[in-house]
Amino acid sequence: MLFLSSRQVPMAASDTETAQQQIDEIEALSSIYGEDWCVVDEDEKIYCIKISDCLDQPKWTLCLQVILPPGYPTAEPPIYQLNAPWLRGQDYMELANSLEEIYIQNLGESILYLWVEKIREVLIEKAQSSDPEPDIKKTSEEVDEDGGDDFALGCQPIHEDPIKMLNYITSESQEDEELPPIHHGNPITDRRSTFQAHLAPVVTPRQVKRVLEKLYENKKIASATHNIYAYRIYCEDKQTFLQDCEDDGETAAGGRLLHLMQILNVHNVLVVVSRWYGGILLGPDRFKHINNCARNVLVEYNYVPSAEESSKQAGKSKKTRKDNKKRTEH
Repeated sequence: MLFLSSRQVPMAASDTETAQQQIDEIEALSSIYGEDWCVVDEDEKIYCIKISDCLDQPKWTLCLQVILPPGYPTAEPPIYQLNAPWLRGQDYMELANSLEEIYIQNLGESILYLWVEKIREVLIEKAQSSDPEPDIKKTSEEVDEDGGDDFALGCQPIHEDPIKMLNYITSESQEDEELPPIHHGNPITDRRSTFQAHLAPVVTPRQVKRVLEKLYENKKIASATHNIYAYRIYCEDKQTFLQDCEDDGETAAGGRLLHLMQILNVHNVLVVVSRWYGGILLGPDRFKHINNCARNVLVEYNYVPSAEESSKQAGKSKKTRKDNKKRTEH
C-alpha cells in the first residue's frame, strides 16, 4: 500500500554517503526486527514494520510504512504512513506530532529506529492503561473499493458539504475577509483519472471557507469526484497550529495530505486536490498522485525550499551538531 509520495531528486556522485547510510540503516533494522521488518519495494525504497505492544497476545498493533527519498537522511525526511484501524483523531495527531519532533531533533541523522521505538512505547502505554480494546472494523465502503487499503486513517469521513462543516468554526457575524489569491498547479493524469492541486495562503478558518466557496464556483472543480483538502494555520498568540482536513469521499486522503504538510512544515496555507475519476481503479497510486500534486504546488509557490536549499540547511545543522559535540568533549 503506497501512501505519501516525495518529489524525486536525482542521485549524484556526492550522494554516495547518503545512499550508504540508507543501506546501513536498512540492514540494521532488518537484523533487529527480523520477520516484523518487510521490504515492500526495494527499487522504490518502500518498507514497512509491524509494531506491537510486546505482550504475549498483543492488543495494540500498528504498521509503520516508509519511503526513503534519495536525500534521506542528510537532506530529506522519510515519507511515512501510520496504519491501524483504531488510529484516528487525537491519537493519530499526537503520535504523528511525536514522530515529527524526533525528526526535527535529529536533522540529518537516521531516525527510523527512534520512530519504531517511540511507537512501541505508545502502544505499551495503551496496553497498560484502561483504554478499551481497539475497534478493528473498517470505517467506510471506500476501504473495500480499491482492495488492499486494509487500514483507514486520517480525517474522519465527513459526508456533509465541506463548506457547511466549516460554518461550525467560523462566525457568520464576522466581517468578510479579503479573498486570498488562489493558485492552480499542473494536473497529473493516470489511466483517465486527473488530479490537480489548488493553493491559497490563509490565516483564518473564514479565509479557508471563502477559498473553498470560490473554488466551487468553478463548474469543473465543483464536478470533481473528490475535492480533498487540508490546511495549517499558525496561531502565534497561542504558539499552536489550527489545522484540519477533508477526505470528500476519498477515504484517508485528507489525513495523508495533512501529514505531508506537517512533514514539510508548511503553515498558513490551504491545499485542495481535485480528482476527476476516469473509471479505472488506481489503488494506492491515487494517494501518490494526490500528494505529488500537493507537493509540487507547494514547491512552486515557495512554501517548500528547493532540494539545494534543504541540502544546505541539513549540512549546516549537521556541522553545528558536530562542532557542539567537539566542544562538549573538550
